[in-house]
Amino acid sequence: MAKFDILNSKFEIKKIAIVGPESTGKSTMSAFLAEHYQTAWVPEFARDYCAALTEPPTWQDEINMFYGQVALEEEYLPKANKLLICDTTFITVKIWSDHTFGRSPQEVLDELPKRPYDLYLLLDIDMPWEYDPLRDFPHLREHFMGVWHKELKELDANYVVISGLGQERYDSALKAIDDFLMSNFEFSISNL
Repeated sequence: MAKFDILNSKFEIKKIAIVGPESTGKSTMSAFLAEHYQTAWVPEFARDYCAALTEPPTWQDEINMFYGQVALEEEYLPKANKLLICDTTFITVKIWSDHTFGRSPQEVLDELPKRPYDLYLLLDIDMPWEYDPLRDFPHLREHFMGVWHKELKELDANYVVISGLGQERYDSALKAIDDFLMSNFEFSISNL
């Protein structure tokens, strides 16, 4: 690889996924990070989709949410400025499908290893639960936190748990991303 290519590789879009159980501040964190890094953030497709449903999500709804999240990421990618902040990922479809139906759509399982994120920020459940009509499991937060750890480990994902309240939480997220970016920059330079 030429030096020019190596230098430019550090400017490729890095995808940062903000994930975790319900009511951990993913959307608020995503908006904050996008503003801080002056880039685009991909909203959670399932939120608007589920808000329009009149019945609990079906198997087909889960598949639709998978395709919708993938399409949103592809739509927002050209708008990103070095980083694309993703408010959740379609791994959520796998987690909810496994919980609700006992299995995941094959489309999701096939795509998981093909669509990695450069860094996952797993938001901890140390925030107080806030009611939202689209949230269902205030009593299962610890369970789903464990599921997120398991899923990320199975993907051999690069992830950091983000804890704390208020500014402490934001500062932890910024540090995790800055450390990630610095390590990638140092790797690029060391290969010159």
